[in-house]
Amino acid sequence: MTVSRKLRAYVALMKPRIIELLLVATVPTMIFAEQGMPDFLLVLNTLVGGTLAAGAAGAFNCFIDREEDRVMKRTARRPLVTGEVTDREALVFAWVLSAVSVVWLAVGVNALAAALGAVAIFLYAVFYSIVLKRRTAQNIVWGGVAGCMPVLIGWAAVTGGLDWPALILFLFIFLWTPPHYWPLSMKYAEDYSRAGVPMLGAVSSARTVGSQVVLYAWATVICSLLLVPVGGAGWVYAVTALAAGVWFTGHSHRLHALAVAGRPTDKQAMYVFHGSIAYITVVFLALALDPFVGGPVL
Repeated sequence: MTVSRKLRAYVALMKPRIIELLLVATVPTMIFAEQGMPDFLLVLNTLVGGTLAAGAAGAFNCFIDREEDRVMKRTARRPLVTGEVTDREALVFAWVLSAVSVVWLAVGVNALAAALGAVAIFLYAVFYSIVLKRRTAQNIVWGGVAGCMPVLIGWAAVTGGLDWPALILFLFIFLWTPPHYWPLSMKYAEDYSRAGVPMLGAVSSARTVGSQVVLYAWATVICSLLLVPVGGAGWVYAVTALAAGVWFTGHSHRLHALAVAGRPTDKQAMYVFHGSIAYITVVFLALALDPFVGGPVL
């Protein structure tokens, strides 16, 4: 095996697509916390430490899920399935990334950011991957807490503490995670059933999943708007969050309507899945622009 192929395999263990999504939330949170541009070196250190922490969590998850991944079509190309990385290599890699990420955040950012990074790794690797994933259809709800940590890390990096706006952003991602992931579980229900993982889409009817997606989508949008009265967000954020929220809930309702009518849902489920990523990206971009354009709503 070539060195470049081996390196690509290690990068794949880190789940870079998830990391990209986490970083989309981190920088806008830092800008909003600063109400302007934070120090470049601080942003860089936060992103590097956050990337390493998220990569460590992803590598632990790949190691823990390796047997399930070997029977699922969706994960057939993961490095531990293809043999590009051995089990031992993956575990060592995860531990090394964990240690480096916490030290990096402690030295380059602050102690609170480092502690939050360590908590995020623990939540994803242990609380979600080991404790919840195979035991409950609500696994992604509570396991999704790990994915909310980047906003806390970003806020702590700038302010040295945690305030109500950071907690609202945390809750926003927490509520967004189910309507983001459950449509994917509808598409790959057979995969999850084969692997013995009780994702909601694999153990419940499409109608039930659709109704849950709608409820969480509405809760997500309402939570996003709380940043206006509580966090002092301005018109750019408020209008964008509302418009994007209407679009997101509309497509969630369409998914539910198809399920109620007994029509195929796979195409719309994937539309909601990908659309949820576009939705949260737009909301956080608006959050980043908000301090520079317009004024506060209240």
